[in-house]
Amino acid sequence: MMKRREFITLLGAVAAAWPLIARGQQGALPVVAYLSSSAAGDQPKFVAAFRKGLGETGYFEGQNVAIEFHWADNQVDRLPALAADLVRRRVEVIATPGSGPAALAAKAATATIPIVFSIGVDPVRIGLVASLAQPGGNATGINFFLGELVARRLQLLHEVVPKAVRVAALVNPNNTANAAITLRDLQEAASAIGLKIQVLYASTSREIDAVFDSFARDRPEALFVAPDVFLTSRRVQLATLAARERIPAAYSSRDSVEVGGLMSYGTDVAETCRQVGIYSGRILKGTKPADLPVMQSTKFEFVINLQTAKALGLELPPTLLARADEVIE
Repeated sequence: MMKRREFITLLGAVAAAWPLIARGQQGALPVVAYLSSSAAGDQPKFVAAFRKGLGETGYFEGQNVAIEFHWADNQVDRLPALAADLVRRRVEVIATPGSGPAALAAKAATATIPIVFSIGVDPVRIGLVASLAQPGGNATGINFFLGELVARRLQLLHEVVPKAVRVAALVNPNNTANAAITLRDLQEAASAIGLKIQVLYASTSREIDAVFDSFARDRPEALFVAPDVFLTSRRVQLATLAARERIPAAYSSRDSVEVGGLMSYGTDVAETCRQVGIYSGRILKGTKPADLPVMQSTKFEFVINLQTAKALGLELPPTLLARADEVIE
């Protein structure tokens, strides 16, 4: 029989070892990597939506899944190294919500680890999937019709500022595929309604400042801000500078309007991030990416900041306000 002293010693050893055992069990949780071209802290709403999607499939961070966040801090050239590191560590899923460059970097790094993306460009055209209905390979996700949104947003901006003839388009040159497709679709849409496009580039906060400083000598009559993770992350700076220069500006995200931007038309990006979380959870349960068709966003929203419109001296037609999904007063 075990003596009382031996039993107490054994009990103490088990108690001492328990934190190590617990850490070992936690380390054994499946790992989902969240890879983004953005900077940490720029996407709290998107991260929350992603976690919500995972939770809807029964996966909760720290309980039965681990989430590792990898941020490129708006330096797209860092993404290949970050993706390669995730491949070496054999994570279960690489999620790239709202970041086309991150999705492309992940795809270039692995043909086996599942990738779940949400992007505005055509994933077939840039080689992420074979088709929307049958993705094939190791990637799937959500597509939100960038081309159609670009044309619609420009049309709405034209209705808000009907006298504008020259519209500046601000794009991030580091987001190559997104910038090229945006400018192509924007030029087509502008030609159809008789507008001239002036292309401007910015990939840093300093370059954004320089763009607005240039308006003192070469002033457009309106500004179209391209859909881009970096530009969305600088929404406060953009809205502040647009107000300073008294330039009507159209954005892709309602977040920009909530901080003082004039108007937005686009996909509910947080909703696409939730869908990325759902797809990631389904893959953790055993579904192959090739068997999950690329979803297409159906939820779009037109938001106007009436206070900003008044500050710019714009009189918006009641019919236009009635078509808005939300008017911020």
